[in-house]
Amino acid sequence: MIAPTDRPNPPRPARLEALLVGEPKPFGPKGEPSAMDRQPVAGRLALGPEGLAGDRVADTRNHGGADKAVHHYPFDHYAVWATENPALAPRLTRPGAFGENLAARGWVESDICIGDVIAWGTAQLQVSQTRQPCWKLNVRFDTRTMARDVERTGRTGWYYRVLSPGHAGADDPLTLVDRPHPDWPLVRAHAVLTATPDRAALAALAALPALAAAHRDRARQRLARAARG
Repeated sequence: MIAPTDRPNPPRPARLEALLVGEPKPFGPKGEPSAMDRQPVAGRLALGPEGLAGDRVADTRNHGGADKAVHHYPFDHYAVWATENPALAPRLTRPGAFGENLAARGWVESDICIGDVIAWGTAQLQVSQTRQPCWKLNVRFDTRTMARDVERTGRTGWYYRVLSPGHAGADDPLTLVDRPHPDWPLVRAHAVLTATPDRAALAALAALPALAAAHRDRARQRLARAARG
Protein backbone atom coordinates (compact mmCIF):
# COMPACT_ATOMS: atom_id res chain seq x y z
CA MET A 1 0.00 0.00 0.00
CA ILE A 2 1.16 3.54 -0.76
CA ALA A 3 2.28 5.24 2.46
CA PRO A 4 1.60 8.89 3.38
CA THR A 5 5.29 9.62 2.83
CA ASP A 6 5.00 8.50 -0.82
CA ARG A 7 3.79 11.84 -2.08
CA PRO A 8 3.56 12.24 -5.85
CA ASN A 9 5.38 15.13 -7.48
CA PRO A 10 3.12 17.83 -8.95
CA PRO A 11 2.41 16.68 -12.49
CA ARG A 12 2.83 18.62 -15.68
CA PRO A 13 -0.41 19.66 -17.43
CA ALA A 14 -2.44 16.87 -18.99
CA ARG A 15 -3.73 17.05 -22.56
CA LEU A 16 -7.07 15.78 -23.79
CA GLU A 17 -7.38 13.22 -26.54
CA ALA A 18 -11.10 13.93 -26.54
CA LEU A 19 -13.91 15.66 -24.68
CA LEU A 20 -16.99 13.44 -24.66
CA VAL A 21 -20.64 13.81 -23.71
CA GLY A 22 -23.70 11.63 -24.09
CA GLU A 23 -27.43 11.20 -23.60
CA PRO A 24 -29.07 8.07 -22.15
CA LYS A 25 -30.05 5.44 -24.71
CA PRO A 26 -30.70 1.67 -24.56
CA PHE A 27 -27.61 -0.23 -23.47
CA GLY A 28 -26.83 -3.88 -22.79
CA PRO A 29 -28.87 -7.05 -23.29
CA LYS A 30 -31.91 -5.64 -21.47
CA GLY A 31 -31.79 -2.25 -23.14
CA GLU A 32 -31.41 -0.35 -19.90
CA PRO A 33 -30.91 3.40 -20.42
CA SER A 34 -27.32 4.57 -20.10
CA ALA A 35 -25.08 7.38 -21.37
CA MET A 36 -22.10 5.00 -21.47
CA ASP A 37 -21.64 5.53 -25.21
CA ARG A 38 -20.33 9.09 -24.97
CA GLN A 39 -19.11 10.73 -28.16
CA PRO A 40 -16.37 13.32 -28.83
CA VAL A 41 -17.43 16.94 -29.28
CA ALA A 42 -15.58 19.95 -30.66
CA GLY A 43 -15.47 23.45 -29.27
CA ARG A 44 -15.94 24.66 -25.73
CA LEU A 45 -18.78 23.57 -23.47
CA ALA A 46 -20.32 25.19 -20.44
CA LEU A 47 -19.38 23.48 -17.21
CA GLY A 48 -21.59 23.79 -14.14
CA PRO A 49 -22.10 22.05 -10.78
CA GLU A 50 -23.75 19.01 -12.41
CA GLY A 51 -21.16 18.68 -15.15
CA LEU A 52 -20.85 19.45 -18.86
CA ALA A 53 -23.56 20.91 -21.04
CA GLY A 54 -25.08 18.16 -23.16
CA ASP A 55 -24.01 15.34 -20.83
CA ARG A 56 -26.63 13.42 -18.87
CA VAL A 57 -26.86 10.22 -16.85
CA ALA A 58 -29.76 7.78 -16.66
CA ASP A 59 -29.15 6.21 -13.25
CA THR A 60 -29.02 9.27 -11.01
CA ARG A 61 -28.82 7.09 -7.90
CA ASN A 62 -25.39 5.72 -8.81
CA HIS A 63 -24.07 8.21 -11.36
CA GLY A 64 -23.80 11.96 -11.72
CA GLY A 65 -24.35 14.55 -9.04
CA ALA A 66 -22.01 17.20 -7.68
CA ASP A 67 -19.28 14.77 -6.53
CA LYS A 68 -19.29 12.96 -9.88
CA ALA A 69 -19.82 15.84 -12.25
CA VAL A 70 -16.98 14.99 -14.66
CA HIS A 71 -15.32 11.62 -15.24
CA HIS A 72 -11.62 11.53 -16.20
CA TYR A 73 -10.06 8.34 -17.56
CA PRO A 74 -6.35 8.22 -18.45
CA PHE A 75 -5.93 7.50 -22.15
CA ASP A 76 -2.48 6.24 -21.11
CA HIS A 77 -4.21 3.09 -19.81
CA TYR A 78 -5.67 2.11 -23.16
CA ALA A 79 -2.40 0.65 -24.48
CA VAL A 80 -1.81 -1.18 -21.20
CA TRP A 81 -5.21 -2.87 -21.36
CA ALA A 82 -4.69 -3.84 -24.99
CA THR A 83 -1.23 -5.28 -24.27
CA GLU A 84 -2.45 -7.30 -21.30
CA ASN A 85 -5.49 -8.62 -23.15
CA PRO A 86 -5.30 -8.32 -26.95
CA ALA A 87 -8.96 -9.38 -27.19
CA LEU A 88 -9.87 -5.96 -25.79
CA ALA A 89 -7.91 -4.06 -28.44
CA PRO A 90 -10.78 -3.62 -30.96
CA ARG A 91 -12.74 -1.78 -28.26
CA LEU A 92 -9.81 0.50 -27.43
CA THR A 93 -9.24 2.12 -30.80
CA ARG A 94 -10.73 5.48 -29.83
CA PRO A 95 -11.43 7.53 -26.70
CA GLY A 96 -14.63 6.91 -24.78
CA ALA A 97 -14.34 3.17 -24.24
CA PHE A 98 -14.80 3.62 -20.48
CA GLY A 99 -17.68 6.05 -20.77
CA GLU A 100 -15.49 8.94 -19.68
CA ASN A 101 -15.95 12.66 -20.27
CA LEU A 102 -12.22 13.42 -20.38
CA ALA A 103 -9.87 11.05 -22.17
CA ALA A 104 -6.52 12.59 -21.26
CA ARG A 105 -2.82 11.84 -21.54
CA GLY A 106 -0.22 12.62 -18.91
CA TRP A 107 -1.87 11.78 -15.59
CA VAL A 108 -2.60 8.42 -13.98
CA GLU A 109 -3.86 7.55 -10.51
CA SER A 110 -0.39 7.70 -8.95
CA ASP A 111 0.03 11.33 -10.09
CA ILE A 112 -3.19 12.77 -8.65
CA CYS A 113 -4.44 13.25 -5.07
CA ILE A 114 -7.87 13.50 -3.50
CA GLY A 115 -8.71 17.21 -3.31
CA ASP A 116 -6.40 18.35 -6.10
CA VAL A 117 -7.70 21.57 -7.64
CA ILE A 118 -7.46 21.62 -11.42
CA ALA A 119 -7.79 24.55 -13.81
CA TRP A 120 -9.47 23.64 -17.09
CA GLY A 121 -10.39 26.43 -19.47
CA THR A 122 -12.13 29.08 -17.38
CA ALA A 123 -13.42 26.50 -14.88
CA GLN A 124 -11.89 24.94 -11.77
CA LEU A 125 -12.39 21.29 -10.84
CA GLN A 126 -11.55 19.29 -7.71
CA VAL A 127 -10.70 15.59 -7.58
CA SER A 128 -13.43 13.97 -5.46
CA GLN A 129 -13.06 10.17 -5.75
CA THR A 130 -11.90 7.21 -7.79
CA ARG A 131 -14.45 5.42 -9.93
CA GLN A 132 -16.26 2.36 -8.64
CA PRO A 133 -16.70 0.24 -11.79
CA CYS A 134 -20.02 -1.47 -12.48
CA TRP A 135 -21.48 -4.16 -14.75
CA LYS A 136 -21.67 -1.77 -17.69
CA LEU A 137 -17.93 -2.18 -18.28
CA ASN A 138 -18.44 -5.95 -18.57
CA VAL A 139 -21.01 -5.34 -21.31
CA ARG A 140 -18.96 -2.66 -22.99
CA PHE A 141 -15.93 -4.91 -23.32
CA ASP A 142 -17.84 -8.19 -23.64
CA THR A 143 -15.75 -9.48 -20.74
CA ARG A 144 -17.43 -10.78 -17.59
CA THR A 145 -14.53 -9.73 -15.36
CA MET A 146 -13.84 -6.24 -16.73
CA ALA A 147 -15.34 -4.31 -13.81
CA ARG A 148 -13.45 -6.52 -11.36
CA ASP A 149 -10.24 -6.13 -13.38
CA VAL A 150 -10.54 -2.33 -13.35
CA GLU A 151 -10.90 -2.36 -9.56
CA ARG A 152 -8.15 -4.96 -9.08
CA THR A 153 -5.60 -3.01 -11.14
CA GLY A 154 -6.54 0.38 -9.70
CA ARG A 155 -6.87 1.73 -13.24
CA THR A 156 -10.22 3.22 -12.32
CA GLY A 157 -10.02 6.81 -13.44
CA TRP A 158 -11.55 9.45 -11.20
CA TYR A 159 -14.26 12.05 -10.79
CA TYR A 160 -14.24 15.81 -10.37
CA ARG A 161 -16.63 18.18 -8.67
CA VAL A 162 -16.89 21.66 -10.18
CA LEU A 163 -15.55 24.35 -7.86
CA SER A 164 -15.94 27.26 -10.29
CA PRO A 165 -18.20 27.06 -13.36
CA GLY A 166 -16.83 28.14 -16.70
CA HIS A 167 -16.22 26.95 -20.24
CA ALA A 168 -13.66 24.42 -21.46
CA GLY A 169 -12.84 22.29 -24.47
CA ALA A 170 -10.58 19.56 -25.77
CA ASP A 171 -7.85 22.08 -26.65
CA ASP A 172 -7.60 23.33 -23.05
CA PRO A 173 -4.96 21.61 -20.89
CA LEU A 174 -5.68 20.40 -17.36
CA THR A 175 -3.36 22.11 -14.89
CA LEU A 176 -2.85 21.42 -11.18
CA VAL A 177 -3.20 24.65 -9.19
CA ASP A 178 -3.51 23.41 -5.60
CA ARG A 179 -2.84 20.20 -3.67
CA PRO A 180 -4.39 20.36 -0.17
CA HIS A 181 -3.98 16.64 0.59
CA PRO A 182 -0.60 15.45 -0.73
CA ASP A 183 -0.74 12.39 1.57
CA TRP A 184 -3.69 10.99 -0.37
CA PRO A 185 -2.74 10.03 -3.93
CA LEU A 186 -5.58 8.18 -5.62
CA VAL A 187 -3.67 4.90 -5.56
CA ARG A 188 -3.46 5.10 -1.76
CA ALA A 189 -7.14 6.01 -1.34
CA HIS A 190 -8.12 3.13 -3.62
CA ALA A 191 -5.92 0.68 -1.73
CA VAL A 192 -7.33 1.74 1.66
CA LEU A 193 -10.88 1.20 0.38
CA THR A 194 -10.23 -2.17 -1.25
CA ALA A 195 -7.30 -3.94 0.46
CA THR A 196 -6.88 -5.50 3.91
CA PRO A 197 -8.44 -3.03 6.38
CA ASP A 198 -6.09 -0.49 7.92
CA ARG A 199 -8.11 1.10 10.72
CA ALA A 200 -5.99 4.22 11.10
CA ALA A 201 -5.98 4.88 7.36
CA LEU A 202 -9.72 4.21 7.06
CA ALA A 203 -10.43 6.65 9.89
CA ALA A 204 -8.29 9.30 8.25
CA LEU A 205 -9.94 8.74 4.88
CA ALA A 206 -13.43 8.87 6.41
CA ALA A 207 -12.58 12.30 7.85
CA LEU A 208 -11.06 13.70 4.63
CA PRO A 209 -13.29 16.66 3.70
CA ALA A 210 -12.40 16.70 0.00
CA LEU A 211 -13.35 13.04 -0.48
CA ALA A 212 -16.79 12.43 -1.97
CA ALA A 213 -19.46 11.73 0.66
CA ALA A 214 -20.17 8.27 -0.77
CA HIS A 215 -16.53 7.24 -0.38
CA ARG A 216 -16.30 8.66 3.13
CA ASP A 217 -19.34 6.51 3.96
CA ARG A 218 -17.61 3.54 2.35
CA ALA A 219 -14.54 4.13 4.54
CA ARG A 220 -16.71 4.35 7.68
CA GLN A 221 -18.50 1.13 6.78
CA ARG A 222 -15.20 -0.71 6.27
CA LEU A 223 -13.94 0.71 9.54
CA ALA A 224 -17.04 -0.50 11.38
CA ARG A 225 -16.69 -3.99 9.91
CA ALA A 226 -13.00 -4.09 10.89
CA ALA A 227 -13.88 -3.06 14.44
CA ARG A 228 -16.36 -5.93 14.71
CA GLY A 229 -13.56 -8.27 13.72
